[in-house]
Amino acid sequence: MSLELGALLCVVVLFMGFLAIVGNVLEHKVRSQGLDRWIPTYLAESSRRATLCKRSDEPLDVFIAVCDHFEPENGGADPETGLARVRRWVTDYPRQFAQFHDVDGRPPQHTFFFPQDEYRPQYLDELSTLVTAGYGDVDIHLHHHNDTAEGFREKLEAFRNILYHRHRLLRVDPETGKVVYGFIHGNWALCNSRRDGHWCGVDHEIPILLDTGCYADFTYPSAPSDTQPAKINRIYYAFDQPGIARSHEVGPDARIGTPAPDQALLMVQGPLLLDWSRRKWGCIPRIENGDLLASHPPRISRLDQWLSAGVSVAGRPNWRFIKLHTHGCKPGNLEMWLDGTAQQFHRGLRERHERQPNFRYHYVTAWEMAQLVHSAEQGQFQLPWKKPSVSSPKATSQQPVLV
Repeated sequence: MSLELGALLCVVVLFMGFLAIVGNVLEHKVRSQGLDRWIPTYLAESSRRATLCKRSDEPLDVFIAVCDHFEPENGGADPETGLARVRRWVTDYPRQFAQFHDVDGRPPQHTFFFPQDEYRPQYLDELSTLVTAGYGDVDIHLHHHNDTAEGFREKLEAFRNILYHRHRLLRVDPETGKVVYGFIHGNWALCNSRRDGHWCGVDHEIPILLDTGCYADFTYPSAPSDTQPAKINRIYYAFDQPGIARSHEVGPDARIGTPAPDQALLMVQGPLLLDWSRRKWGCIPRIENGDLLASHPPRISRLDQWLSAGVSVAGRPNWRFIKLHTHGCKPGNLEMWLDGTAQQFHRGLRERHERQPNFRYHYVTAWEMAQLVHSAEQGQFQLPWKKPSVSSPKATSQQPVLV
């Protein structure tokens, strides 16, 4: 073998080795961010999204819910700092947002999914004043690791009872007599959905959630995380599947004329898309997942992307559901919400409605969004707001619910 040929072979071998390393790195990146789970669905449903985005002369009713993973001790903060963060929200949220109203005359609504593992009575005592004033609601957020079904149930039941009896939050369903709550799973790991098994431990969370009064789950989307389900941009029902984890990832869509099935958990997802307007290195699209961050705050420019996700009840495309999420106590995000930055989004909504009266936007809580789903399923499309369909230990006159 000539010296030149030997050198060429060495170059080829090194190049092939380099390609193998790059391939392994890319595969790890794809799996760690869950891209292999949802990108195929995203591509397959491009025609559906395009159909939903066609302009129509009919009014478009847009329901906007901000679901906050509200963690006062985010980043390992001490209780004093946590309380200061909560008080900042209670004081500044009305100052920033009382001037804005949707087409029903209601101010922006904020649903505080409060973490069971950060419970301190003073946090909820403060937060309940903001809820009573008509600016939002409280539901349940929970982080756990290497847990058991019994431990998961105990945590939910105890925290549900504390929120209802101690703080006069949550509601009672008059038909069942149960206290009900919405749910977001900490670290996105519903039904033990992480590939490494961390931050949960309980495959069969759906029956426990239903039995303890969960009216809907608002965990997803979770991308870029390997917990992201393949089913995206949908409102659907998940059933427990004995013997497997991640059983929440499949189920029938919510549909006009089809009542909610028994023993199924309502899954309300937010938008998940590729954002070609923000490209990494000028060529790779970033992910639009409805996360409201200091680095990517709510802007009216994001609205069309959220609408294009087409999250709706099947058969009612002109009711569009936009479930957004944030970590409102995280430093930076807190300032974004309360220093006036987020106001720009609400000004943009108002201006769009003024230009396009058929664009009708509604600020809703997580609970109200779930009730709207059931209203659509039953073929009831009357607006504006009507009398609440459930009782509550707190005043509900400022929190009307569509029925």
